Amino acid sequence: MEIEIVSDVLEYNKDHAQINRNIFKENKILVINMLSSPGSGKTSLIIQTIKRLVDFNIGVIEGDISSTYDAEKMKSIVNNVVQINTGGTCHLNASMIKKAIGKIDIKNLDIVFIENVGNLICPVGFDLGEDYKILISSVSEGDDKPVKYPKAFIKANAIVLNKIDLLSISDFDYVFFKEKIRELNSEVPIIKLSCKTSEGLDAWIEWIIERAKKYN
Repeated sequence: MEIEIVSDVLEYNKDHAQINRNIFKENKILVINMLSSPGSGKTSLIIQTIKRLVDFNIGVIEGDISSTYDAEKMKSIVNNVVQINTGGTCHLNASMIKKAIGKIDIKNLDIVFIENVGNLICPVGFDLGEDYKILISSVSEGDDKPVKYPKAFIKANAIVLNKIDLLSISDFDYVFFKEKIRELNSEVPIIKLSCKTSEGLDAWIEWIIERAKKYN
């Protein structure tokens, strides 16, 4: 019975994800689902990205268990921000995104960032109708994330290693980190950057622009 219930939930989510995907496709919007553990710098990366993508109209769907803190920070730099409070659920699902779509200016956007709940387990299995899943890890979290959360790294379309300004003062082993990623996802791009120093941000911005151009 439990297996049937889980199957029904995922099938329901799949149907809503396809509705979302069709809406985004019809409006020629690039949609990026940002996944990470808490404290990786996900919000900071989105803010730095928006500041650099000045030629694009951007919306943000902000997911959190209870607070609106990150959404308030987003609203200081971009108009189209929707907060989703999950009320304890550890991930966003496609029906939540479907409701959020109705609250942003979907017809005038080029890119939508979905900031998922800070978690590398639950959000991975839920398709939201996005084009790309981006996994953000950070030097301060340690180099063993690919070992602990393999499914997240398998599903990622690109991996961002944030806070590389800490590499020189930490015991983070980048060779180990990369090797473990390659065992799981041999072709995935790995982009090293620091939101604090801006090192590597240009490569990240180029990655987004290259994909956004396909919609124009």
